[in-house]
Amino acid sequence: MGVGLGVAGQAQAAQCGNTAAGFEAWKREFAEEARGRASAQSLAVLMGTSYSTATISADRGQKSFRLSLDQFMAKRGANAIVSRGRSLKAQNAALFDAIEQRYGVPPGPLLAIWGMETGFGAVKGNVNTLSAVATLAYDCRRSAYFTDQLYAALQLVDRGILTASTRGAAHGEVGHTQFLPKNVLTYGTGGSLDNVGTALNSTANFLKGHGWRAGAGYQPGQPNFAAIQGWNSASVYQQAIAIIGRRIDGE
Repeated sequence: MGVGLGVAGQAQAAQCGNTAAGFEAWKREFAEEARGRASAQSLAVLMGTSYSTATISADRGQKSFRLSLDQFMAKRGANAIVSRGRSLKAQNAALFDAIEQRYGVPPGPLLAIWGMETGFGAVKGNVNTLSAVATLAYDCRRSAYFTDQLYAALQLVDRGILTASTRGAAHGEVGHTQFLPKNVLTYGTGGSLDNVGTALNSTANFLKGHGWRAGAGYQPGQPNFAAIQGWNSASVYQQAIAIIGRRIDGE
């Protein structure tokens, strides 16, 4: 996702840092710059955030997807995701039919994403979302990118979709399919992504927004695989979604 023009300059105005020491000063500087762009209410919520050591630990400890596809599928429990995914597809047939009619996205890839991201909602994360995003906006490593995410998060506070107590994954992802704030803003279909229907509709909307065409294939080399590539940049992750989705859809 591209960062808007001008955001990088704004990100540098409030002094980034690599330890907790400058976080409180950075929040004050950021709030000054954000006046007029963010509401007083949302900035008050921002001022209540704290430096998230869990977020920084996760960010510094990220391991790239170096496993082979077979190793990655085994580690992620692909067979269990397929089995549970087929069951959930049958139990929620009306929901998935409605989603496919509206967005053109079949159940398989949505269930693959849901299963891979949170184990169908079992592990959505327990890090304070606004603290996570604010910490990464302050942190020098990807300040411009997460400053963009922070402005999106503040808009979501105004809409009542994020609150001071919202919790999710370490980088600020929320809900059943782990959307970053800007994706919630752009592709969210209304309401909290902790609601299964909202999360799945929003995920289908994301894929449609990335070029998904109804009825086209989604395996590597087929037209809709590009939309899956938009979901995650790791090749093994992209292939796993396609394979698990196909198995759930029974193709």
